[in-house]
Amino acid sequence: MPELPEVETTCRGVAPYIVGLEFKEIIIRQASLRWPVPLELEALLSGLSVVSVARRAKYILIKTDKGTLIIHLGMSGSLRIILDGQTPKKHDHIDFIFSDDTVLRFNDQRRFGAVLWTSSPIAEHQLIKDLGPEPLLTNFDGQYLYKRAKNRKVPVKTFIMDSHVVVGVGNIYANEALFMAGIHPERHAGVVSLLEFELLVACIKEILQRAIQQGGTTLRDFVNEAGKPGYFKQQLQVYGRKNLPCVRCNTLLAEVRISNRSTVFCRVCQS
Repeated sequence: MPELPEVETTCRGVAPYIVGLEFKEIIIRQASLRWPVPLELEALLSGLSVVSVARRAKYILIKTDKGTLIIHLGMSGSLRIILDGQTPKKHDHIDFIFSDDTVLRFNDQRRFGAVLWTSSPIAEHQLIKDLGPEPLLTNFDGQYLYKRAKNRKVPVKTFIMDSHVVVGVGNIYANEALFMAGIHPERHAGVVSLLEFELLVACIKEILQRAIQQGGTTLRDFVNEAGKPGYFKQQLQVYGRKNLPCVRCNTLLAEVRISNRSTVFCRVCQS
């Protein structure tokens, strides 16, 4: 599933190709995604220019003067820039064709993604308005997490993956950040100290920034806008390494299910 670094990589990859261009044509081959694609999308977008491509949580926001195109990649989606007239494949559901004939192609094998439109301020949209802070901004810090965690008995891993607490800390990066910070993923969030949360925030920021720099994590379904995989997987220290030696102490890594998500950790290095 594309996580925050993969989505950020996609935004940065497609923006140079489409910012400043006008939408000329929209071809919808499959409108039944997670939510129905507005069939009037071409009428809404035609002639509008792309002002910016931004990200909020895992939503890609293509902004125009009249509103915002909201794209979510779901479990297996991707956006690619098509410059050579490549014939659409089975799961290429939508083409956004621009004034210079550049094509932004949305592919989604499992159809859990979304393509929506809003003419209202994006911060007021029902999918956006209740989201927590962005993990790479300064308002996300240890003091914030410590206050939000007070008296909370949920596992700290579940806590940091809650998009109402902070966005974009998906399963892979939660595993990695907790290992880096030395915090056991099953500990109750309410007993994690302020100093530990400050360290955890620093680790979350570092893990995400490193992943973004390297193009995201290579997953079976994810390719970036150029069709190339990310390379962060080569640096994963715990995720997907059950029963392999810990990179710090050589103890075999353990795995548990937390909120039905695979959670790999070191019984020695995380407490």
